[in-house]
Amino acid sequence: MELEKLQDKFTRYEVARILGARSLQLAMDAPVLLKLSKEEENELNYDTLKIAERELESDVLPITVRRPLPKKSERTIKKLSDEEIKEKLEKQAEIQKKQVEKEEKEKQIEEKEEEKDIKEEAEIMEMAKPKDEVEEDASEESVVEKEI
Repeated sequence: MELEKLQDKFTRYEVARILGARSLQLAMDAPVLLKLSKEEENELNYDTLKIAERELESDVLPITVRRPLPKKSERTIKKLSDEEIKEKLEKQAEIQKKQVEKEEKEKQIEEKEEEKDIKEEAEIMEMAKPKDEVEEDASEESVVEKEI
């Protein structure tokens, strides 16, 4: 069959779509674009698919096939050298280090503010000294002696 020659021009899916569409048109009483004799019509048995095949083989179909192709990328991808990779990694490490230092400074500032707020709002608990404990013990003993 001559459809094999069309494989260079169209894909098999495009051929199937063209034949199907043209066959449907012929089935809906579209005019035949080929001049066929009565013998040829009888030979084709008025089969719309066979008539469409003949029309496609003889290049009388006014058909345009548009194929969507992938867009070409304008920018080219550059391969990085080992030195460039090291530089990028060092830059990223420096940025991360700065972020960590910034967070630590913010933490310290918050802690100082909290200490300041505590000093202003409440009493500060001081560490107990041994001298204070001795005085408290003596006062408790005198209270016990008075009760007796």
